[in-house]
Amino acid sequence: MQRYFIDEIKDDTAIITGDNFHHIVRVMRMKLDDQVYLVTPDERTAIASIKELGEDFIRLTVLSWKNESSELPIAITIASGLPKGDKLEWITQKGTELGAKQFLSFPAKRSISKWDGKKAKKKVERLDKIALEAAEQSHRHFVPHFRHLESFQALVEEIANYDHVVVAYEESAKSGEKSALATLFGKVKPGESVLAIFGPEGGFATDEVDKLAAHQAVQVGLGPRILRTETAPLYFLGAASYAFELSKNG
Repeated sequence: MQRYFIDEIKDDTAIITGDNFHHIVRVMRMKLDDQVYLVTPDERTAIASIKELGEDFIRLTVLSWKNESSELPIAITIASGLPKGDKLEWITQKGTELGAKQFLSFPAKRSISKWDGKKAKKKVERLDKIALEAAEQSHRHFVPHFRHLESFQALVEEIANYDHVVVAYEESAKSGEKSALATLFGKVKPGESVLAIFGPEGGFATDEVDKLAAHQAVQVGLGPRILRTETAPLYFLGAASYAFELSKNG
């Protein structure tokens, strides 16, 4: 069944308009009594049946509620130093599939890409749409949102909003550090938040890493191989999924 994120379900009734209406009627060509999943902002999922097809709305009635959740037990925000091209689209799409709660971008010293105000607004709208489509496809109960930070200092100030902060640093991997990530996951409790920070293609400048460390960001290596800027966040999310969802201790 198709999955749609909606604003509310009231008295077991939902009204769908706009893009979701268009998708159901024009793209999927659904009929009366066809069923869909509806996901509300409080991360609840209902199985609902179409009871009325109007000119610009659909009325659905809830048949049952699903109790299980597909969300990671910890809230991971991925922060990426602006990379080139469409790499943020890849990170957002695949990161949503892997359970990220939120995405941030920021200009780093070695970022080649530059976003001005108008460009940033359009980019964020595009990335939010990608996250929505990926959340529907992967049966998420929550749609991650994308925010662009205007400066590296804004990223530093963002740190105070999280329970744990890590920065993926290739020098840690080169030096053979193997335990920092596992130690972090051993400390994080279900329900806590983690900000995971990744550099652009050229990596972080030394003073950027020092500044993050001064604000209690823990440096972690992601194995012995050097990963691309679009691969590293997915490695981190996969490791988190294993640690908190799949391992016998998770």
